[in-house]
Formats: sequence, C-alpha cells, structure tokens
Amino acid sequence: MQTVKNIIIGFGKGGKTLAKFLAQKGEEVLVVEKSKQMYGGTCINIACLPSKRLIIEAANGVDFVEAVDGKNDMTAMLRNKNYHMLADEKTVTVLDGTARFTSNHQIAVTTDDGVQEFTGERIFINTGAQPIIPNIPGLQESSAVLDSTAAMEQTSLPQRLVIIGGGYIGLEFASMFATYGSKVTVLDNHSDILPREDDDIREAVKQDLQQAGIELVLNAQVNQVADHVVTYEQTDSRHEITADRILVATGRHANTAELGLENTDIQLDPRGNVIVDDYLKTNVDNVWAIGDVKGGPQFTYISLDDFRIIRDQLYGDGQRRISNRINVPTTAFITPPLSQVGLTEKEATKRNVKYKLKKLPVAAIPKARVLKDPRGLFKALIDPDNGEILGATLYGPESHELINTISLAINNHIPAKVLAEQIYTHPTMTEAFNDLFK
Repeated sequence: MQTVKNIIIGFGKGGKTLAKFLAQKGEEVLVVEKSKQMYGGTCINIACLPSKRLIIEAANGVDFVEAVDGKNDMTAMLRNKNYHMLADEKTVTVLDGTARFTSNHQIAVTTDDGVQEFTGERIFINTGAQPIIPNIPGLQESSAVLDSTAAMEQTSLPQRLVIIGGGYIGLEFASMFATYGSKVTVLDNHSDILPREDDDIREAVKQDLQQAGIELVLNAQVNQVADHVVTYEQTDSRHEITADRILVATGRHANTAELGLENTDIQLDPRGNVIVDDYLKTNVDNVWAIGDVKGGPQFTYISLDDFRIIRDQLYGDGQRRISNRINVPTTAFITPPLSQVGLTEKEATKRNVKYKLKKLPVAAIPKARVLKDPRGLFKALIDPDNGEILGATLYGPESHELINTISLAINNHIPAKVLAEQIYTHPTMTEAFNDLFK
C-alpha cells in the first residue's frame, strides 16, 4: 500500500490542470486514467474540439471521411501533448488503469500488470460522464446505434440518420450531418424543440433547421428498435422509419458506477452524481469532485473553473465557490450557432423582472453579408433603471465569440451604453453591438 499526497482519478480538464498546478508547487500527484484514448479528457478527445472541428469542416465543404481523418490527427496530437504535460513532471505519475475505492481514502487500481493499492491524503474524483442509452427495446442490440462518440468515428457518411433526442447536442449533430449531406430525421418526445428559448428564437432556429433539410418529428415516443428500423408513436398513430445509423442524444450521466463508492461514505444523488458542497467538497474530508461527475452544467470551462475553486482552497484565501458562478455563457453549435447568457425574455417575464428589449436582425449586420449568412436574430435585455445588461441571446454567425464579451460586461456591471459606443474594427460581427445596444 503506497501513500500519495494527491490522487486524481480521471485525466479531464479540471483534474489535469490541478495536477499540473500541484506539480509546479512540488507536490506529489498520481493521475489514474483507464483509457489511453482519453488523455486530456472528454473535451479534446470525444466532445468539444472534435465535434467543432467536424462542424467547421462541414461548413467548408470538406468530405466527411477526410474530415474524420483530420479530426483524428488533431485529437491524437492533443492527447500526446496532454500526456507529456503531466508525465514529464518529476512529481507526477500517470497510471493507466481502472481505479476503485476500497475505503474513504484508499483505492485499488487494476492495470495490465495487476492491482496496485494506494492511500491518498487528498483524492479528487474527475471521471466525467458518459452518454445515456435509454431503455428502449432493441436499442442496445441494434447494429445501427451510435452514441455521440461513435458518431464522430464513422468511416462513411450515413445516408439516412435518425437522431433520438432533439436537445442541444442532438441538434448540433443534426445540423452537422445535414451539412455533410445526410438525410436527417430528429425524433423528440417534446411538443417543440428548445423549450427554454424565447419563441422568436426557437421559431427562427426551427425554420433554419428545416430549410437545411432536417425533419423534426415532435411528440414522438420511440418505443422499439429492430436493428435499422425505429418505431415511434405520435398521439394515436404508429410509425416506422429506417435508418443507416441511429444516433442516441438523450443526455449524459456521471461515471460513478464502477468507482466502488459503496465502499465509502461518499454520497451520490438519485441520478448518480457525486454530491458536493459549494467548495466542491464531498461529505468525506479531503475528497473532492471535479467536472461532469458532480452533475450540473457539463462544460469543459466549468471543469476548469472547478480547478480554480480547489486551487483557491489549497493555495488561496478559500473564498472562491460554485455560487460565485453566475451568468455563464453557453453555445449550441448548430448552423448558425445559438449563444446565450443571463436572462432570456421568457425567464425575465416569469421572474417579474423589468427590462427593455433590444432586437437586431442579423441581416442588418454588414459582416453577416460578407459571410454570406444573414440568418438569425440578436436579442438583449436591459435593466431600465441602471442600464446594465440582464441577458442576451445571439442566434447568428460567430455568436459563440460575441457572447463572451457580453458575459464580461454583465459580470463586471458594464452598462450597455459602453458597448453601444465602443469603437470596433470593421467589418466584424462585434460591431453589431453599436446597433444592438444603442
């Protein structure tokens, strides 16, 4: 039984950044990762970066197979870079194996060479999340079924793609595959897509998806899959659709099932997420959870901020916490992208928050014409009393970049007037703020 100062289970964004930081402080760190294909975590290997690479390649007219090959080259390079970022540190050991708790501060790691046991003075759980495969008869047995990871590893473009789930991830894949040339059908059991978005934004998105050739089948309850055939019901009618591939996009759940947490006092919520307090601490002393495994927003930048919270406890004043995290920007990388921060009009109305509404059609922005994509709508809510921005929804080209500026303004109480009167380079999408906030 070896005793290690810091054990990090999982090579994800927050964990790897913490490992590097602690190593630079001269502390001993053991990083356990069960898959050599996951050095660096979910984002660089099977989520954010590869999916966005494929989305951009689709927009650039690159062949699907060629784009997948290029994506694979990129992720391989990033994996290697991330591995050496830690493995080359004198005080860091990267161990390939599956970790399982045997008590509150002890783990057994199963490797190709056998089992090694460790005691950690501090333990950080950073095992991420994995796609949910719903309990639909025949789904798991289907040779056509894909999760979000497998969808990006296809060696040929599926000509007919059915996507089960019309949330943000499902729509991202729908938009991407349709751009490559797939005939895409989205089956969703809700009455409409994007229920949290304002009606005008939702209708604009829906119209653009449909014009891209994507069929949106709503109120669809999938009840059976027979290899390549999906059976679903709408109200009282029963339908069948045949697909080359069936992509399941029904959410993700925490990777906790194989951690052996039943051998500890660490508590899970009913969904299997590790329960943490405002400082990411579990109910067991000196055990923390980082990133998707604790539930909440599943973004790599949230995992990075989790690192900052823990860093602040170990080497700061201990004041940084989850509840400080407000007005976090988000983007759904459909085409064009949909980005949001702060309040929507729907949320403001529900909370009885007073606001002034600003709207700008993307077609009115010169750079959008340069980009040959005038689709979309920009919206912002302004506090009528102090002129500060309450929230913004940007549906249009490059919104994923613009939303960060608005988030910065909201969190630093910069009035909308400042953005309205700022001098921006031309032609850029950012100069739309001159008109949106005037």
